[in-house]
Amino acid sequence: MGNKILKGEEIHKHYDFKHKLGSGTFATVKFAIKKSTKQEFAVKVIKKAKLNPDELIVVHDEVTIMHKINHPNCVKLFEMYESKKKVYMVLELLNGGELFERILDKGSYSEKEASDLIKDIATAIKYLHSIGVVHRDLKPENLIYSHKKDNEGCIKITDFGLAKFRTDDGKMATACGTPGYVAPEVLKNESYGPPVDLWSLGVILYILLCGFPPFYHVSTSALYRQIKQGQYDFPSPYWDEISDEAKSLVKGMLTVNPAERLTPGGVLDHPWISGGKASAAPFSADHTQRLTLMQARRTLKKGVRSIIAVNRFSRKFKNIVDQQNQ
Repeated sequence: MGNKILKGEEIHKHYDFKHKLGSGTFATVKFAIKKSTKQEFAVKVIKKAKLNPDELIVVHDEVTIMHKINHPNCVKLFEMYESKKKVYMVLELLNGGELFERILDKGSYSEKEASDLIKDIATAIKYLHSIGVVHRDLKPENLIYSHKKDNEGCIKITDFGLAKFRTDDGKMATACGTPGYVAPEVLKNESYGPPVDLWSLGVILYILLCGFPPFYHVSTSALYRQIKQGQYDFPSPYWDEISDEAKSLVKGMLTVNPAERLTPGGVLDHPWISGGKASAAPFSADHTQRLTLMQARRTLKKGVRSIIAVNRFSRKFKNIVDQQNQ
């Protein structure tokens, strides 16, 4: 529909709002049905009173970027309504679950499945970069399946709140991203560009293959030091069953120098993606257990419901890291 902004009050003429799907600091996401077609959507409702002028500009930037995006592996924005008090973003409804939730529900995973997934995400990243968009916050929580059934659902990149159009020189300077997934050049306060998305994808691939992240420390400063120096490895026994081709792709993306890092095209041309080198044999049960532990720790930390529980999971997770470093 282009960049047309509709009057906020009119949205209730066209959509029936139902239950809440989720909420954050500034916004609530609601399930809605379009009256004329009975089609289902997710509507992000943003209260302007909770935003300062700069934050409101970021919201409008997000809308501008999403209006330009049209790719099967990116969530789609259909309409935007705005009133004096609220902004409404009518989005594609995704009900297939987050990436790691889907893997855990399935109960098993393989290199072949990871390869197919990375291929889809890399294809989407290549598209985004081709239209001048850098996501800047790729992480498992922002990768959601469209439907619950494997034969119907596809992975979608979501949450373009930190996305940015590249400047004329292709460089950006604002420090943003999520600890653990952010690229070294961002932490070094250097100007950066599209390669930051490939670093984040490398972190995601590493976790998919072994069930824990390449960089981890209870101290944020120590974590950032690891990332800036590219301090990670493939510890035994967790990586013993993983192919050399898969490790090669991880190394290609987790390269500290962004000029030497793989591009989206380089990822798609890699033998592990394009050459049928990924094994279809399921990973061991230990892989699922490690991924379950990491997911539980993230969920508990996000909810901040039980510091004791978070610390307990942190200690267990730290044991894995300690074993890596022995």
